Amino acid sequence: MIFEWTAGSIALRWAVSDPIWTEWTVGFADLEISHLSTEYVLVPIAATTAGSTYNPTSDTVQFAFMPTPTQVPGVSDWVSGSWETVPTSIIYPYNARVLVGPTGATALTSGSYTMYMKITDNPEVPVLVVGTLGIM
Repeated sequence: MIFEWTAGSIALRWAVSDPIWTEWTVGFADLEISHLSTEYVLVPIAATTAGSTYNPTSDTVQFAFMPTPTQVPGVSDWVSGSWETVPTSIIYPYNARVLVGPTGATALTSGSYTMYMKITDNPEVPVLVVGTLGIM
């Protein structure tokens, strides 16, 4: 079976890779950054359509950071992300990313946040839980 979007799991049509990381830390699904820091949080992505590699960078990507695991994002919770091409990665050639921190797309106070990612494709709009972000 071929799935249109894969990012680490062949069992789901839309899935994200584990681990996620910031630009400066590799290998963590649960991240911690200082509330003073402004850093990209990266989610490795691979996409296919009809069995062929698909470049998702024309799709809109957004992120939401929710302070409790049972809280789901509302319309005003989404912040814009961007895409990064990773030509050295065969498995995950794209990163969905968002700049977090005082001068980023969102400034978070100290605490733990469930991270959501939304990709607006046509006709699908997957909303995925991509990890936990701790702000210290």
